[in-house]
Amino acid sequence: MKIFSFEKLNVWQKSRELSLVVYEITQSFLEEEHFGLISQMRRCAVSVSSNIAEGSGRNSGKDKARFTEIAYGSVLELLNQAILSLDLKFLSEEKFMNIRTRISEITAMLNALQKAQLKL
Repeated sequence: MKIFSFEKLNVWQKSRELSLVVYEITQSFLEEEHFGLISQMRRCAVSVSSNIAEGSGRNSGKDKARFTEIAYGSVLELLNQAILSLDLKFLSEEKFMNIRTRISEITAMLNALQKAQLKL
């Protein structure tokens, strides 16, 4: 079975793990948030790894970097939603810090990846 280049990227692996955490954590949100924060947070989390994967298939470094930039925006959007979820008491401080720590690590990795892509 072929392994694609994005599957080897630590940032893709970390963002995939973040998606799993977000899915798990949002299961405890109020049912009325199913089409609100739950849906938005899950879409943002999935968007990060999806854009990394899609960008890896582009030919130019500039195109690859654009998808990395989109992934960065998605992870920041997720952070905003996690902060709001903490404010609304949907998330405990511990669960929020779990997400925030992962986001901090992923943003640093995305910055490094984008710089490398722009040098291609």
